[in-house]
Amino acid sequence: MISDIYDLMMFSSQEYIDNKTGRDDLNRFQYLQALVTEFQDTLSDDAKYQVLANLANFAYDPINYPHLKKLNVAELFLDMLSEENEKYVEFGISGLCNYCLDPDCRNAILENDGIQEILNCLSSSNEETVLSAITTLIYLKNNQTSEELSSEAVIECMITYSTSTNTRLANLAKIYLQNFRKTT
Repeated sequence: MISDIYDLMMFSSQEYIDNKTGRDDLNRFQYLQALVTEFQDTLSDDAKYQVLANLANFAYDPINYPHLKKLNVAELFLDMLSEENEKYVEFGISGLCNYCLDPDCRNAILENDGIQEILNCLSSSNEETVLSAITTLIYLKNNQTSEELSSEAVIECMITYSTSTNTRLANLAKIYLQNFRKTT
């Protein structure tokens, strides 16, 4: 029973991963590296979507953070935010949302003017993109970003979203406003 619960845990330990992989399996870094290489080499949009979705899912687990850093995955996700293809943007912001709690990812976002790219995602017609963008911005709040994230334009956008009939969007915008609205 406890073993079953352990298997269901969201986050893995390196020991757990080592015990679950066989002798011939790629190690985690090699697997992630193969994904990044596939993304760079393939010409198929569908294959790129699948790779980006996989990378975004791997970005959810802190055990992968050192590997993702070595592979510059934060920069890859950031690059996707300026794509015209909405699926690339969706998976890029999802990846950043999952990965931005890592200090190295946070630094990559800030050093590459990623906040503005994330703010641009707020005007997307794709609900998942907007939800991931709001969540990412909430995670990025610190003394360095607070002023930009509480600008009048951003607050007005969140006020608009807070009245949405979409419950997920309205609730997330309300949380944003609670965290960022300037008090007078």
